[in-house]
Amino acid sequence: MRPTALVTGASRGLGAAIARELAPTHDLLLGARRPESLTSILDELPGATPWPVDLLDHDALARAVDGLRERGMGRLDVLVHNAGVAELGTVAESDVDQWRRAMEANVFSVVAATRLLLPMLRAARGHVVLINSGAGLRANPGWGSYAASKFALRAFGDALRQEEPDLRVTSVHPGRIDTDMQRAIVATEGAEYDATRFLRASTVARAVRQAIETPADAHPTEIVVRPRG
Repeated sequence: MRPTALVTGASRGLGAAIARELAPTHDLLLGARRPESLTSILDELPGATPWPVDLLDHDALARAVDGLRERGMGRLDVLVHNAGVAELGTVAESDVDQWRRAMEANVFSVVAATRLLLPMLRAARGHVVLINSGAGLRANPGWGSYAASKFALRAFGDALRQEEPDLRVTSVHPGRIDTDMQRAIVATEGAEYDATRFLRASTVARAVRQAIETPADAHPTEIVVRPRG
C-alpha cells in the first residue's frame, strides 16, 4: 500500500513542486483554499485528490478532517505544511492586524490542522514537514511580523517533536524561492526581479522529498537550504 501525503498550499509554487516530487511514491491529498485553484496541478497529477478548505476557518477545517475519516482514511503518513502568507513592513509601519494575520496563517492554522490530524499521523508513525523560512532563524528589518510567525512555527515543531516521539518532525528553512509570492515581495521592496538570485522551487521540493525518504533510523529535524552566490 502506497503511503499517503497531504500537502497544503499545493496549487502553485513550492507546494505544487512538492506535490510533483511526491507523486511517484505517494497517494496525494492536495490542499488549497478554493477548489478551482487546484485545477492546474490536478490536471498535471491526475491521481491526486483535491482537499479544498480554508485553513483559517477552523470549523471548516474540522469538517474537512471529519470528511477524510468518513471516507475511511485512518492514517496519514506525511503532512507537509506549506500554506502561508508574507507581508512586509517595519514595526512602525505594520499594524497589529498584520501581525495577527501572520500568526493566524503561518502558525495557528498549522497548529489546528496538526492537532486534528494527530490520530491519523500517530497510526502511521508519520512525518510532519513544516515549511519554515530563513526568517525563522533570524529577523531582518521590515520582516518583523513574518519572522515572528516563523520563529513561532519553529518552536511549535520543536515542541511537537518532543511530545510525539513516534512522529518525525522536520523544519525546512529555505532561503528566498523563485515563486509568484517572491515576485510580490520584490515588488513591495521596490527592486527589479531577478530569478537567478533565488532558489528554484523544484530544488527545495527535492530537499523535502529527501527528508521524507530518510531511512527510519534517522530523524531529520532541521534542514537549511540557501541560494548559492
